[in-house]
Amino acid sequence: MKINAKRNITVGIFVVLGLICTAYMTIKLGKLEIFEGSGYTISARFATVNGLRVGASVEIGGVRVGRVTAINLDHRNYLPVVDMRIDKEIELSDDTMAGIKTSGLIGDKFVDLVPGGSPDLLGEGSLITDTASGLDLESLISKFLFGGI
Repeated sequence: MKINAKRNITVGIFVVLGLICTAYMTIKLGKLEIFEGSGYTISARFATVNGLRVGASVEIGGVRVGRVTAINLDHRNYLPVVDMRIDKEIELSDDTMAGIKTSGLIGDKFVDLVPGGSPDLLGEGSLITDTASGLDLESLISKFLFGGI
């Protein structure tokens, strides 16, 4: 009977460790954040945000400095507004430009920030006004195929 109890305890320990490892990998691969990191939220209004998703990276020069937290529609002018959580150690000037880029030819979309030179800084709830929407590859291909170019 003692051998059977030892085996059950050993199997139970391995099952618990397996569940912990699975939960950890799910969080890491899904890029979920259990505890909201410290930082500040800024927004940018784009003409179109085709393919951009909540959780996408926000980068400066290829280095991740934040993530997209929400994508909403401004009901006054019917343009999408992207909310981004920026790491607290990153200070952005108020003339920062934001663009939607694609990693690779058909990769994930991300927001690329290009800092400006103004001494005034963006703070919590600020809006980036200088934006560029991403290239819509599907519309370009359809124009090429159907003679629009």
